[in-house]
Amino acid sequence: NEKINYKVREHSLAKVPVILVCGKREAEEETVNIRRLGSRDQELLGLGQAVAMLAEEAVTPDRKRKHAA
Repeated sequence: NEKINYKVREHSLAKVPVILVCGKREAEEETVNIRRLGSRDQELLGLGQAVAMLAEEAVTPDRKRKHAA
């Protein structure tokens, strides 16, 4: 029953690095708002695009080097 803004604020104070926000409109459009810790900017991406971007960011630098070699 909590409002989305309350949840975003709560998780921002807990210093969660990346928050994906999906309200009613985003669910209908299959998009998510991405909010990053320390930034007031939001980024609206398609769900698949957001998952791919976060998966790429999750790869450690040493694994990236192994893939490049």
